[in-house]
Amino acid sequence: MTLTELEDAGTQPHERTRFAHNSERQFAKLLDFYGIAWEYEPRTFVLETDREGNPAQAFSPDFYLPAYDLFIEITTLNQKLVTKKNRKVRRLRELYPDVKVKIFYQRDYQALLVKYGLEPPSQAMPAGETVEPLPLRFDDVEAQPAPRPRRRRLA
Repeated sequence: MTLTELEDAGTQPHERTRFAHNSERQFAKLLDFYGIAWEYEPRTFVLETDREGNPAQAFSPDFYLPAYDLFIEITTLNQKLVTKKNRKVRRLRELYPDVKVKIFYQRDYQALLVKYGLEPPSQAMPAGETVEPLPLRFDDVEAQPAPRPRRRRLA
């Protein structure tokens, strides 16, 4: 059965969930197709509290994959917001060192779309870009700290 046939059947978990972004829905669709159990935003991690102990900053990763004990965050946003999200993930790792979290950046996400036929390469990547295949076995994915973005010099 193809991804389109699954979508038409209306029986997959991704069709019963309200997602904040289409990219999350597509990722869930891919997980459903491969039979990977997932939960959408199942937990919120408190990253900072105010003087009274109330949450002042929190982070809810997009997906949790129970079979891998892994949280996934899909990031297809502009660089300013990616930098903010990277800070939150670094803080999460400091406060919750046993929690595994992996960020899929825009390039990673687009590579998945191309690799699994959800987007033609011409629409997903700028001309001249190449896509490195990503594993769909998440036990092969190391949950390491997100790389710091490079600063660009203005001419």
